[in-house]
Amino acid sequence: MSVLPLVFTSGWASGINAYAVVLLLGLMGATGISDEVPPSLERTDVLVVAGLLFLCEAVADKIPYVDTGWDAIHTVIRPIAGGVVAALIAGHDGSLPQLAAAAVGGTTALASHLVKAGVRMGVNTSPEPASNIIVSLAEDLGVSGIIVFALFHPLPAAIIAAVALVLGGVTVYFILSRIRRYWRRWQARRAAKRGNALA
Repeated sequence: MSVLPLVFTSGWASGINAYAVVLLLGLMGATGISDEVPPSLERTDVLVVAGLLFLCEAVADKIPYVDTGWDAIHTVIRPIAGGVVAALIAGHDGSLPQLAAAAVGGTTALASHLVKAGVRMGVNTSPEPASNIIVSLAEDLGVSGIIVFALFHPLPAAIIAAVALVLGGVTVYFILSRIRRYWRRWQARRAAKRGNALA
């Protein structure tokens, strides 16, 4: 139970940017700043791969429509990463608490990923690309800040993550109509292009 706040927070952050979570946790552990980090995340090969994937995400996440495609691919990856990180944090190989932690981390990651993907679809309906860059930078900074904060103050960080998850869900609910309108316009444009190509 003592690791549950960190598990929840890492799951929430993994749903937004799993590579940043692995990279930050690994660096915090490898440099000795925190002893809460599982040794497997501190390995050099893990840090290198997480760093490279984080750079890929940092670029893809700032380009309109590319970010939505990237999110679609990561609908599977982020919850798995959230579950694995949570299980590593919980420790005790194969124990019931570790399996419960993996379930909490994976489920929270899936929930925050769906919120992120919904918000980004809404952002993509705006005509200018600057909003994508601003939202992506805010996500990167938010994930970085909450993970560092969670290592030293896990319970307050978990409360912040829970509030952010609820507010994000409410935001997605209110922008769903905008997303649906955008989706209908996009399908109409696509159908018109197909009709012109056949004519």
